[in-house]
Amino acid sequence: MRYASVYPLVTTRAVAREFTYEVGDGVGVGAVVRIPFGRSRARGIVVGLDSTPPEGVDVRPVEGVIGEIPAALVELALWIADYYGSTPARALALVAPETPKRRKVQAPPAERQSLGGEAEPLALADEQRTAVDRIVAAIDGGAGGNFLLHGVTGSGKTEVYLQTCAAVLERGLGAIVLVPEIALAPQTVGRVRARFGERVAILHSALTDAERRDERARIASGEARIVVGARSAVFAPIRGLGLVVVDEEHDPSYKQDADPRYDARTVAAKRAALEGAVAVYGSATPRPESWATLERLSLGGRLGAELPPVRVIDLRREAGYPLSAPLLRELRGVAERRGKAILLLNRRGVAPALHCRACGSTIRCPNCDVALVLHGDTSLRCHHCGFVSAAPSVCSVCGSPDIARLGAGTQKLERELARELPGLELIRLDADAVAKPEQMAESLRRFSETEGAILLGTQMVAKGHHFAGVELAAVVDADTGLGLPDFRAEERTFQLITQLAGRSGRDAPGRVLVQSFQPDARPIAYAARHDVGRFLTEELERRQALGYPPFSHLVRIVVAGPELPPVLRALEELKAGIRGAELLGPAALLRLRGRHRAQLVAKTKQPRRIASQAARLLAAAAPAMRRARLTAVVDVDPQSL
Repeated sequence: MRYASVYPLVTTRAVAREFTYEVGDGVGVGAVVRIPFGRSRARGIVVGLDSTPPEGVDVRPVEGVIGEIPAALVELALWIADYYGSTPARALALVAPETPKRRKVQAPPAERQSLGGEAEPLALADEQRTAVDRIVAAIDGGAGGNFLLHGVTGSGKTEVYLQTCAAVLERGLGAIVLVPEIALAPQTVGRVRARFGERVAILHSALTDAERRDERARIASGEARIVVGARSAVFAPIRGLGLVVVDEEHDPSYKQDADPRYDARTVAAKRAALEGAVAVYGSATPRPESWATLERLSLGGRLGAELPPVRVIDLRREAGYPLSAPLLRELRGVAERRGKAILLLNRRGVAPALHCRACGSTIRCPNCDVALVLHGDTSLRCHHCGFVSAAPSVCSVCGSPDIARLGAGTQKLERELARELPGLELIRLDADAVAKPEQMAESLRRFSETEGAILLGTQMVAKGHHFAGVELAAVVDADTGLGLPDFRAEERTFQLITQLAGRSGRDAPGRVLVQSFQPDARPIAYAARHDVGRFLTEELERRQALGYPPFSHLVRIVVAGPELPPVLRALEELKAGIRGAELLGPAALLRLRGRHRAQLVAKTKQPRRIASQAARLLAAAAPAMRRARLTAVVDVDPQSL
């Protein structure tokens, strides 16, 4: 008789522990079992086995084995629960999602959600060959390792990924290729499928439950040995993992914003370490943390072309906004040549705010401390809670009809482009325009195949796309992120400008325009010179002086409630109980969804210990917090403050 330690996959923290069940021969760690649990039934994961049951425990048998995941994923999930202050059940649910029964056979989603790929080059550049050889040597060594693959946009990072994936397959191993957002999946899937065909699977949150089930089955059976997807693909049930690629590793989208609040970049390194695999982090604009800590493999310059010159437009001296006279001149030239341009404006809608000129009030969301955004259908929308109302004709405060639109969003930019440049096809890429991966793939395909086109949108347009014939890239407003109260604000601005600049001039002379009211700002000046090394050196010096990552870890505790004073009191009590860290706050945050919020931030070398202290204190305070209708979140290594 064998006895299994099983974690029930239930979310209640009160039962966040192992339970013992009787199992038959052949059941091992990683088995997904159906168990009697109280008066109901639940799924559970076997995390350990023993020949004797705990003393005094009445052991019941499992009702059946309904699936299996690799034992390494069980260990990974338990580590996530510990490091990020979550429960084992919530972490295990990441690696063993519930799937529906099969009802019909359907084509793999990669067939519908992929763009075309390029042919394999006849030879690699010397820097590419050196990088491939170093990564493959680490794979063959069996001890794993983490590498930063750095090179400007167009320097051939993707080919290094593909060559190392081929080496992994030759050795009978599997690979995971992560992209930061679903928006990047179609092009990456197309490139990988062009090289490896049906051995490629795709995993991301926009798949249907049935598609996710079928893809996971193909992966688990070994039919698909390469998995491409967003952050959840790091949990793909590949057996014999040899390589994890984290493309565009600088992107904050790799951080999950719901419990467990894991960072797929950190999880990739942990999974690679558990399985003796190699993790490769690639970016033209790496995070300071990666630049400082990882072994660097540098690719050097762009293959076959020079980086495009960058011109900064001082909007303080230009009358037109969002389209300045220099930008319009460049776009008219693109129209005459039937060329292509990419325009980035990192704000959705027509205008980010409506403002009364008479009394100075701004129309705000009743649930959140943010301005409502005007959209093209004349509705006002909150991008945080989803509140919608009609745009008023007069000010609700003073009754004045003198209501002005402040700033511009992608929908306003689209209207002005249509008026000024009727001969160019406009393809908008933002969360309002493309809700599904198929729509995303179709928009990208149209831009790739159309002569005389502008791709405009939010940060989606700056991320990793490679299109032939793009002669102009422009940042319409480079200042949108600089004013944020976040220590990463300059880093994000630098990355966004540099990444967008890389979309231009890959196969022909290109140009980049950056419009700004702060043209001398440090990230704008360094991005205009393509000077990644100097920016990162200065940023690391600043981070070290302030004690920010990578020189410490951050643990962020956010409490929310119906009134602000109880929220602040709860955080003050937490602050009094936490030891061994520099504590900042508590500080009030923007109200969201009708709830007041405040945060306490800890700087520490031991994030797991601080998160554990916070979790214990919050557990002890849980009854009082429930009575006060307070909720709390512990976020280890947050990506924004």
